[in-house]
Amino acid sequence: MPTPPENRELSPYTGWTRAHWEATADRLLLDVRPFTSPGHGLIDLPGPRPSWSGPRSDGLEGWARTFLLAALRVAGAHGEDPHRHLDRYAAGLTAGTGKPGRDDQDSWPLMADTRQAIVESASIALGLRLTRPWLWDRLDDRTRQQAVDWLLPALGPSPVDNNWWLFGLTVAGFLQDAGIETGRAAATVDRSLARIEDWYLGDGWYSDGDNRAFDHYNAWALHFYPVLHAHLAGDRELLDRYGPRLRAHLDAYVHLFDSNGAPVPYGRSLIYRFAAAAAPWLGTLTGHTPLTPGATRRLASGTLRYFLDRGATDERGLLGLGWHGPYPPLVQEYSGPGSPYWASKGFLGLLLPAGHPAWTDPEEPLPAERTDTVRASAPAGLLVQTTAADGLVRLHNHGSNHVHSAPGEEDDPGYARHAYSTRTGPTTGPAPADNHFALIVDGKATTRGPAVPAGTGPDRAASLHHPLPGVRVLSATLVHGRAELRAHLVLGAPEGTPVRQTGWAVTPDGPHAQLHPVHGYRPGTTELPTGETLQGPGSRTLALHGATHGPESLFVALASLTAEPDPAPASGLANVRVDGHLLTVTWQNGTTAHLALEAPDPEDL
Repeated sequence: MPTPPENRELSPYTGWTRAHWEATADRLLLDVRPFTSPGHGLIDLPGPRPSWSGPRSDGLEGWARTFLLAALRVAGAHGEDPHRHLDRYAAGLTAGTGKPGRDDQDSWPLMADTRQAIVESASIALGLRLTRPWLWDRLDDRTRQQAVDWLLPALGPSPVDNNWWLFGLTVAGFLQDAGIETGRAAATVDRSLARIEDWYLGDGWYSDGDNRAFDHYNAWALHFYPVLHAHLAGDRELLDRYGPRLRAHLDAYVHLFDSNGAPVPYGRSLIYRFAAAAAPWLGTLTGHTPLTPGATRRLASGTLRYFLDRGATDERGLLGLGWHGPYPPLVQEYSGPGSPYWASKGFLGLLLPAGHPAWTDPEEPLPAERTDTVRASAPAGLLVQTTAADGLVRLHNHGSNHVHSAPGEEDDPGYARHAYSTRTGPTTGPAPADNHFALIVDGKATTRGPAVPAGTGPDRAASLHHPLPGVRVLSATLVHGRAELRAHLVLGAPEGTPVRQTGWAVTPDGPHAQLHPVHGYRPGTTELPTGETLQGPGSRTLALHGATHGPESLFVALASLTAEPDPAPASGLANVRVDGHLLTVTWQNGTTAHLALEAPDPEDL
């Protein structure tokens, strides 16, 4: 399929237009066709292993998630379907629901037997809702009833207490529109929205359940489903409630995108890649966004191109399990070969008319390209730092505790690091953890475990964690330009306990990472090999070493990550005066900041 010509006048940053999005959607859909079952009910994509739900569930997942892409493509074209995508999915709906639960070549698993089918029901229901005039309304009564019978179990309480509540909401929204089981569907909508209300913490941030899990699920699930449901239902009351929350989230979220288009690789399910563009599109679609139309397209096209230009699809045109190309350490056990096609959500912008300013206005620069910024998100305990000279984004994490680590187990690398960036790590497996402060006990580095927020400010964030029984570490990050001050107050550790601070894990052709001891560490750094990260092989990180001295030990370092050529040493980025637990920091431009590290009472956290 030919690629449309770039338009650098309309899109000076990416060159891409709506035609590129349409062509990409068609190409992705055409390239999965060889893997369709005989009756088109399943799409069994090749992969290194099945998910924990099994191959049949994976086949449903491949079908459902590509159907969502087909629905966005055809609905955005007002029913025009030159490749006859919907004909194939209509046949698949008939075959998949004809004898569900049977072990044949097309049948879908039942939700009672396979929980993952509940997840996929949302993509199916949303696809049916978007394409109702061109698909659902043209089906025979028998097929419609089969589909309804398969979908109805999704209206029950969610078996997983997190964003899964929104899958039933999405099924209910379609059934309400179609006039089916409307009372039961309305009850599901109310119950689902009530549950996620418990997790809304303000400023546009939800926790993905009761465990303070903050990641891209805020954008591609927790805002996506309620706001899109309200929009499609024309429910002004719901949109007035959830739209401003989306706007508040986008005000911070837009700062998480590098000038090269990359979102920050933080959290789980990162194989969904350009699904990260769904929330910015949704803000424009509903009018709840702080972004101009040109900035929205620049962000979305930038992130789509970022992945496609770096090998997200293989020689067959299939999205693989990874970040750029395949990267097994990134993949959760619940993910199978069809999972990456939740990236389909990133095509939500196709629902905007071709004449909408998001498609016709010139692209505008992202915040990371305009000026140095620092943004704190207090509810999540996150601090975002960007630099315009190189377009780099860094995320300092002082709020996530979705790590599931038990004594002796490794932290989840997607949540437990002190910092993430758009061009580095994180390290995985036996390699030394990047951006980590550890005590060394019997030659082994301690894990971070849950991080309890201890405050944020305009240029800082802090948290408390317990690496060992009876030992607390108060950590704080203070930033300015490309400079980072990293401070750790260790409380209750035995005298002489070794400590180690690691820096950014960079590849040989990546940005420059620096780490400089200020207080508590021995002079000089060591370099630790960390192997392959999602950015590529040959990754290494710098490390500082020291030891505790007394019941309260303070460790301070300056760090930097920059793509600027030949950067000045980190030691010159700031002058730091230490007076007990009070740090006075004079930055390179002469401005001064103060940081007091006083450990709060655990009962106050």
